[in-house]
Amino acid sequence: MKNIARQYIKWAVVLSVFTGMASCESDYLETDPTTAASEEAAYSSSANLMAIVNGMHRDMYFRQSDQGQNGHGGIMIIMDALADDLVFPSTGNGWYVSAVRWQDQVNDNASNDLYPYQFYYALIRNANMVIANGPSVPAPTAADAATIKIAIGEAYAFRAFCYYMLVQIYGKRYVPGANNTQLGVPIRLVANEIPLARNTVEEVYTQINKDLDEATARLGNSRLTKSHFNDKVILGLRARVALTQGNYAAAVTAAQSARAGFPLMDNATYNAGFNNLAGNGEWMWGATIIADQGDTFSNFGAYMSRNFNSTNIRQAPKAINSKLFLSFPSSDVRTKNFDPTGAHTALALPSTYSKFPYTSQKFIAASQADSRVDVPYMRSAEMYLIEAEALARSGNEAGSKAVFNVFAKNRNPSYTGATTTGAAYITEILDSRRFEFWGEGFRFLDLKRLNQGLDRTGANHSSVVTNNVMTVANTDLRWEFLIPRTEINANPLIVQNPL
Repeated sequence: MKNIARQYIKWAVVLSVFTGMASCESDYLETDPTTAASEEAAYSSSANLMAIVNGMHRDMYFRQSDQGQNGHGGIMIIMDALADDLVFPSTGNGWYVSAVRWQDQVNDNASNDLYPYQFYYALIRNANMVIANGPSVPAPTAADAATIKIAIGEAYAFRAFCYYMLVQIYGKRYVPGANNTQLGVPIRLVANEIPLARNTVEEVYTQINKDLDEATARLGNSRLTKSHFNDKVILGLRARVALTQGNYAAAVTAAQSARAGFPLMDNATYNAGFNNLAGNGEWMWGATIIADQGDTFSNFGAYMSRNFNSTNIRQAPKAINSKLFLSFPSSDVRTKNFDPTGAHTALALPSTYSKFPYTSQKFIAASQADSRVDVPYMRSAEMYLIEAEALARSGNEAGSKAVFNVFAKNRNPSYTGATTTGAAYITEILDSRRFEFWGEGFRFLDLKRLNQGLDRTGANHSSVVTNNVMTVANTDLRWEFLIPRTEINANPLIVQNPL
């Protein structure tokens, strides 16, 4: 049996070059000789090569297997469900409750333990194939050569992004200043059948940075849509990675450059439903799900919006940690995306919708019958907060406050400037980050990056929903997902995480 990092190949992205869909289905098929012809066709032109990349971008929001496994968006939900700021006031019809209860990552047979591993390695496989075959694709014109260069650049960007997600989820945290010889994930750079052992965390981050270098060499500012990578998104990924590695000078430089040209949205736009990727200048990278490519009960908005008419939204609308919410003044525009009463009168919700305090209306679906919501992967707000945190941690508090105050005053016109200092000031930045990116998939990974424990106490978390998982120490072994059992059984070189 082939190991899972090799087994799941999205051959529909290859087949899409014949259908003109430029998209990627999620049927994971093993390779066999019958795929040879379609593979040959996939690399016969620059347009076909780019079709594979387009399919990979579509797969970022497309259902993988179970209904709740909607590409990267579903993993974003899991990363927040594991943490403290996304509150499930009810179990509803059960989606993601096992993540809230910390049950998925401790069961190597669990679907949601396998899901991120399978999803990101499948994208890596396709990226490896584009990287390997792209240079041989015919380029009869300068336009063809430019398309090939961009496609290969995007493949490197995908590989860097996927390894960054995998090592954070399945590996131990990166410790700045240490050797980081702890186990990460296998680095697979070739789409072949060779079993591989897990590389160290340091080795994985070294590869991530190499791939970002390769992407930088090939990608400029132009791109097809904001769903695709360009030089600014690569800088944003560099800033994320550098912050995780404690390379604060590099994080500052990358974040400053990344956010140039992406102004912070105004307050009215902030409360408009987070559903206009193309028209919102702050959004650097994300997904717009067009009508004929949506999946009604699997879209991101089927779980994270407030207005879509589904059992999950009606019974288990998502709320914010009340303690976090109450720590911000009402003059902060971000408070308007949550209703302390849960009534949401402006949305005119039918009486069948359960009402709970502090529920969110940050994400508004296209309609009660249409769950599509634009999915945010990167915004310039993140770059401001990365820059502010990195400057503060490197000892330049004055410089940090100059950046943070610009951001904070945009979100709260009454904000008069940061008055805290030292650790308290860094906490202020981090709390703003928590509030800003509620529901966008950062919190579990931030807790792990910061070596902080989980603390859901003193807020509106239900012990019934959480199954009494209210605190988890930072030393707990459950911060690393188990390597999926399918991979353990198939790959003789793989080592399981302890539990």
